[in-house]
Amino acid sequence: MKKSDIEKIKQRLLKMREQIVNQVREASEDVKSVDEVKGYSQHQADEGTDDFNRTISLSVSSKEQEILRQIDRALEKIDEGTYGVCDVTGKPIPAKRLEALPYAAMTVEAQEQVEKGLLS
Repeated sequence: MKKSDIEKIKQRLLKMREQIVNQVREASEDVKSVDEVKGYSQHQADEGTDDFNRTISLSVSSKEQEILRQIDRALEKIDEGTYGVCDVTGKPIPAKRLEALPYAAMTVEAQEQVEKGLLS
């Protein structure tokens, strides 16, 4: 990969990271505000809805935390000079995969093996 391409990817990753950090912060504030008003709902169903919304916010937040971890790993790989190389196999990650998922640290095949529990 060319240095100019990697720099574009780095800027894209930094922008994605900033957006996700803001989303996690907002979700965290929403969860806190729900806790503060809990008990003031007029009806039990309203409290159930509040609890459901908080659960959804926490779930989204944990998924975003995982993506943040992956983005940070991709940024590390850029700094190390190993961006675009699979963490598991050492093979090049196809450019199309990196275009679609710039924080990919594994080839599709390696990712499938990890997800199946065949690799760690």
